[in-house]
Formats: sequence, structure tokens, C-alpha cells
Amino acid sequence: MPNAPPIRVLVAKPGLDGHDRGAKVVARALRDAGMEVIYTGIRQTPEMIAEAALQEDVQVIGLSILSGAHLELFPRVVQALKDRGIGPDQVLLFAGGIIPDEDIPALKQLGFREVFRPGASTQDIIDYVRRWAAGRAPAAAAEGGAASGP
Repeated sequence: MPNAPPIRVLVAKPGLDGHDRGAKVVARALRDAGMEVIYTGIRQTPEMIAEAALQEDVQVIGLSILSGAHLELFPRVVQALKDRGIGPDQVLLFAGGIIPDEDIPALKQLGFREVFRPGASTQDIIDYVRRWAAGRAPAAAAEGGAASGP
């Protein structure tokens, strides 16, 4: 895929969590790896995140949370995306932050394909996103459009 457009990624911080160093590190690593990254900043509502994803036509959405409100906020983000015609089968959803082991199955059931916790390698995140995108490329070509289309 030498002429493929860059992977478009939205990195967002839902809720009142104001600690964004990890999200910024991940956003910069993805950008430095050649992806187009839109970082929405802190204190985003689920609706703001979903609207940004729609307007920016992203293929990947990474949510970062440290506040412990992931089981409250992440389902609302997924619903806001669905309300805009974006399902978890159309974009790669991944999460990062302080997320207990026992909450990961619930997030995966929502459509989050991976959870990266403190200490995760940015290279592992980059590789994961690239593998997903590479797997989507044949499907997008068969559909005659972008992987993020409806």
C-alpha cells in the first residue's frame, strides 16, 4: 500500500479527566509513525467525540481515561457514534488508561478491540493500528471506498 492515504486517528479524553500526558504521548507517536492524528483535548463529551469522528472521517478512535468513569462514558461514546451512523465494525476503537482487568470484557463487548494500560509500548499501539488498517484495506477496496465509510 505505498500510495495509500495515511490512517486517520482521533485521540480523545472523555469526561472531566484533565490528565492528558499519556494521550498526548500516544497521539504524537501515531503522528510520528505517519498517521494523521486529531487530538480533541481534555474534557470532551461523548457527543463532541462522536461529532469530531464524523467530521474528521477517522478510521480509528482512541479514548484515554484515568478517572475510572470508563464504564459510564465509553458506552455513551459508542452510542453517540451509532447515532451518527458509525458502528464499532466501521472504525477501530481502542482504549487506554487506568482500566481494571475485570472491566476489559465489558469494553470489548462494546466494540473496543484493545485496551492499552499504563506501561504499554507506543510501538505496540502503532503496530496494532497498522495491522488493523492492513486487514481493512482489502475490504475497503472491495467496497470501492474508504475503510471508514458506512
